[in-house]
Amino acid sequence: MNVLKRTVLAGLLPVALIGWNLGCQSRPSAPPPTPTATASANLPDVGGQKAIELRRLQSGVGATPEFLSVTLLPGRGMNVFQITAYLPGRGEVPLLASPSLEAATKFLNGGPDDRQGDKSFSMGGALLFPFANRIVGPVTVDKKTGEHIVAAVWHGRSVPIVANWHGAEPGAPWCAMHGQMLAAKADNVSVKSDFDTAAAIADYNLPANGHWFSDNEVQVTIALERDTVTATMTATNRGDTSEPVGMGWHPYFQMPSGTRANARLHVPATMRAEVNNGADVFPTGKLAPVMGTDYDFNALEGAPLPDHLVDDSFVDLERNAQGNVVSELRDLGANYGMRVTAMSPNIRAIQVYSPVDKSFVALEPQFNYNDPFGSEWHGADTGMVTLAPGESATWKVQLQLFQPANDMVGQAPHPSFQ
Repeated sequence: MNVLKRTVLAGLLPVALIGWNLGCQSRPSAPPPTPTATASANLPDVGGQKAIELRRLQSGVGATPEFLSVTLLPGRGMNVFQITAYLPGRGEVPLLASPSLEAATKFLNGGPDDRQGDKSFSMGGALLFPFANRIVGPVTVDKKTGEHIVAAVWHGRSVPIVANWHGAEPGAPWCAMHGQMLAAKADNVSVKSDFDTAAAIADYNLPANGHWFSDNEVQVTIALERDTVTATMTATNRGDTSEPVGMGWHPYFQMPSGTRANARLHVPATMRAEVNNGADVFPTGKLAPVMGTDYDFNALEGAPLPDHLVDDSFVDLERNAQGNVVSELRDLGANYGMRVTAMSPNIRAIQVYSPVDKSFVALEPQFNYNDPFGSEWHGADTGMVTLAPGESATWKVQLQLFQPANDMVGQAPHPSFQ
């Protein structure tokens, strides 16, 4: 796909002004260069389409953090593969746990470990549609393809979903994981940039093909600014029958200090979905209060991660005056903070994944609960949004950087969050 590189440079002020004072020439300091932003596809192919980089120049004097770049994979469902930022005292730092693009071309190859794009949710930040998390149920094997299949049942209608994941234990049961955009290729991609901002827009046509309840069109927009990165996903039902949809994101936020013990996590939730075990992570249908447990991350300044795996769905989310759900990850060893604001009212769950031997925290804002069609929920509302033909739903999340040492707990949100 041909995506043209476009760079817009704002006009520069005169380099110097010449004045006279008592017969002596003086030359005031030149103003700093005007920040510029670029959008480029001069990158390797990943998933059969060129990766895109949005980039802006650092502004200011280096006293505060600011976003510098976003790398996107249109051939992989617009995976937000990497985000970099300038951090005071550290320079440009990658914020997501991802390999190099060159290495990614070897992993994201459609091979035996990547048949449904499965490797996409092991790096960067995969976008999830038409469901996030797991779909669990009796598994059959398709005699033609050899694929494991699990049925999704909604309002008496059943569709077969490819079961693309299982736990690491021998004989672990299969389930469907993270939707059908993981290996999707974009039908159209556009990039734009102007003074200090850049954005990329990708369109995906996702026919049901017997494996979902209706055809869909999904538009993804990723916007880079100095203080924010904004991800927006809008899905429209293009079929002739109603359907349920769920949307989400799977970003692996890296700890710049490289030390998990430095993490402080804030997730404003009162309940956690119980699971059968830490390997399968299948929900039991019971919700457990988090207060006073290892999973209580409600403190505004954040709480330490427990000394064990966290792979849990947090629900009953608290919203601020603007109706947003604001979570935060702090790295006390790097004076680094990432604020994750879920701006869509349909975001009902936040999955947190953090192994004890890794220095990342995956913080995943999602529409739906884990296993949203499961009988264990006894018909409760699990966050799937019903779209009639022609109707749309939007998922939107915004990132903001801050410095914990300089942050006032409970401060007003950035103006763009209002």
